[in-house]
Amino acid sequence: MTTEVDEQAGVWRGYLDPSGRQVESREEAFAVPQAVAVLTKLTLHNGAVTFEIEAQINPNTYPFVLTGGQITSGICGAPWNITGGYLGDDMRLDAARAGGGSCADTITVVGEFVNPGAYRGTYGFNGTSSSFHHTTMYHG
Repeated sequence: MTTEVDEQAGVWRGYLDPSGRQVESREEAFAVPQAVAVLTKLTLHNGAVTFEIEAQINPNTYPFVLTGGQITSGICGAPWNITGGYLGDDMRLDAARAGGGSCADTITVVGEFVNPGAYRGTYGFNGTSSSFHHTTMYHG
């Protein structure tokens, strides 16, 4: 083990990982952690419709990379599986229809961050992202 006490300085010398657990080496202490998925909830509002979104993000990145999730309601053919995107100073959300019906196959939502905790922008279907205006609220 690499734990030792520097007798002159009276300082403990060892390696700790980000959680505070003692580890064997410097490399182990600074090893890149496995990607984590954190669930966050968003609500997209466009006067006429409201989409409920449950997105999985990787909190170890910035902008936060969307790693999965679904648009669960408010859109034709729900649920829609999130296939990519990010949340940061700007947002982008790409999703593909998983439900039935005669709806578009994909949706793209883009926006720019506005205080407090929202994105304002546009969205569209089947390859476009500028057909409809929205405000998407972040719920944590």
